[in-house]
Amino acid sequence: MGDSLNARLLSRWRHDWRPDWSRTVRARRALAAALVLIAAAAALRPDPAAQRVAVAVAAHDLAPGAELTGDDIAVESRPATAIPEGAISESRSLVGATLAGPARRGEILTDVRVLGPRLAQAAAGPDARIVPLHLTDAAVLDLLRPGDVVDVLAGADDSADQTGGRPEVLATDAQVILVSARTKTTTGGGDRVLLVALPRHTANAVAGAALLRSITVTLH
Repeated sequence: MGDSLNARLLSRWRHDWRPDWSRTVRARRALAAALVLIAAAAALRPDPAAQRVAVAVAAHDLAPGAELTGDDIAVESRPATAIPEGAISESRSLVGATLAGPARRGEILTDVRVLGPRLAQAAAGPDARIVPLHLTDAAVLDLLRPGDVVDVLAGADDSADQTGGRPEVLATDAQVILVSARTKTTTGGGDRVLLVALPRHTANAVAGAALLRSITVTLH
């Protein structure tokens, strides 16, 4: 009888502790639903890294050399993680500035997209300068684009003996910042200007020579 009682107790114990598969399936479904809800809540919760910042952008496609007006600039809210270094947050500081390169509508405008010290520094290092040049052969301007690297050469000095005067390399590795566009009023290219960035001492020497001598560039 004792063995029979033990057998019944063991059988009951097994029955009580045996997994109920129907309950297990329901529990798994409930857990899966809870995980879906948690994932949805996490997706809807604002991400601190995705905070938005007001920045100045091009209101429409802009050409290089354009003097920016209020109609050229819009202020939009963009994710903070997508904002480049040097982005400008308001439009007033850009009005009247000269755009150094083309910009597409909606493009964020930064301090190196307009002519100024930051652009010179980015192109030619600390204490750099931007030098305007009128080239002897203005047709060369049509071959140049912002970002090109050129050497600057000066023709023979008018005061030197023409039989012994030689062209002189004034600067190497000058970076093109801006090539002024051809306009309807431009005659022979004489009014078009090439802007290049150079270290300060070299820039001053090139600017001085350009007052007296013919200037041209060679492309790298």
